[in-house]
Amino acid sequence: MARKEPLLSALKGGVLRLREGGGPCTDTSPHLASLCQLLESILRKGLQQPAWGFRRRDYWHWLEQLPTGTSGGRPTPLSASIQQAGSCQGVRTAQGRGRHFLRLALQRKVLAAAVQQLAQTPRLLEFYDPVSSILGNEDLLEPFLSLLLVMTEMDFSLDLQNCSFLDESWLLPVCITYETVPCRALGMVLRYVDGRVFVTEVLPESQAEVDEVVLAGDILDEINGCSLRNAYNGQAGAMLQKLKGQPLSFRLLRWRWHDGEVYEPLLPYLKVLKEKEPQFQLQRSPRHRGEGEPWGLHGGRRRMSRGSLLWCPPALFSPGCFTTCATWARPALGSAVAKRCWTGPSPPCWRGMRQRGVLWKQSSAAVVMGPLPPPSPIQEVLFDVKEAEVLIREKPSSKLLCRYPYPTISCVGRCMDSSNVFAFCVAASPESPDRSTFDCLVFASSSEQECEEIIRRIAAGFKHTEWFV
Repeated sequence: MARKEPLLSALKGGVLRLREGGGPCTDTSPHLASLCQLLESILRKGLQQPAWGFRRRDYWHWLEQLPTGTSGGRPTPLSASIQQAGSCQGVRTAQGRGRHFLRLALQRKVLAAAVQQLAQTPRLLEFYDPVSSILGNEDLLEPFLSLLLVMTEMDFSLDLQNCSFLDESWLLPVCITYETVPCRALGMVLRYVDGRVFVTEVLPESQAEVDEVVLAGDILDEINGCSLRNAYNGQAGAMLQKLKGQPLSFRLLRWRWHDGEVYEPLLPYLKVLKEKEPQFQLQRSPRHRGEGEPWGLHGGRRRMSRGSLLWCPPALFSPGCFTTCATWARPALGSAVAKRCWTGPSPPCWRGMRQRGVLWKQSSAAVVMGPLPPPSPIQEVLFDVKEAEVLIREKPSSKLLCRYPYPTISCVGRCMDSSNVFAFCVAASPESPDRSTFDCLVFASSSEQECEEIIRRIAAGFKHTEWFV
């Protein structure tokens, strides 16, 4: 008669709790971490250590020795998962690789296949004591395999890239992707602590502050897909120097966990960081956004779901109501006709205005309406703010209506009398001798927040793409 095994009873309860949740199991599922810990305890129970040698044996050491199978000349899902865990740059210990494999195996439903292969490989089965282990005991192995087969019927949707702390803990950090436009300097001050790259400060008026994503205390985990786990001093700076002038994609690990408190495995690192930099403080929110406002951006470009290209009524362009400068404009794609009312010298050329447009909140230039063309129907469009240009497409067909690289945009601003109306001016004929012909395109977004974000993205874009001119 088989002995009663508490770990198998606990695993059965954990599987039932996960199934009761309904829907795919994600990293935020409250019972996922405990289930993974139970699986790890079962795989370690009765694992025999070698009589000599300095390497302590873990379950990963038999996993990486499983026979490699192929299906139609391609690796099987099991062998592909083992290979991926073994080559992952985000982990550096046998514990981390084993845990990474378990997460891969849950999502790809191959954990039962791994245990079955172990049972069919006598030289690997010798890793386990047949008396005290579960995997080395035939009577206990069968109910364990039954539970694993039940788990193959469950759906897991896990962030498999979030693996950099599996060496230390099953508790995973909040992980986000931050994309930004090409720029000369991001404005992040970095400090290296035990192979991890911490952001200790976000410089005022820098690209990182404009994007409002990075916080002091966060960890740079990847740059454009290249891992920074176990990074040496200066590695991140060297990578950024090589990528200068290219769009950047960062994988960030937040210092703050889902409950708002410090992510627990970070505490030893933060203690060392505080000793090295006594003035360091964790940053709870970007400087330009309140604590209660939602995250609107996750990178250097933002696709707005919809907008409206429209004729603007004269009231919207009464003197002083538009928060940026403009010059003579002619209608294009239903844009308003506007002229600039100057009290000082002649207006600058469109390249100079482009640089002044970044400071749209401080601009005091007044804009008045010229003669309006006949009314035109409002047209819904997709407004796509990319790294080096703005694209405007028809909403139903995605047909490209117009494309404006940032160096051709002279200014951008928002109507103060109508919080969701914004406009930007583009050089209609920059090759003309006086460069004085402009088109003013006027849009209505779905909300004041979207309007403000579009303005910031455009202003940041043409501020940091001067070398495209």
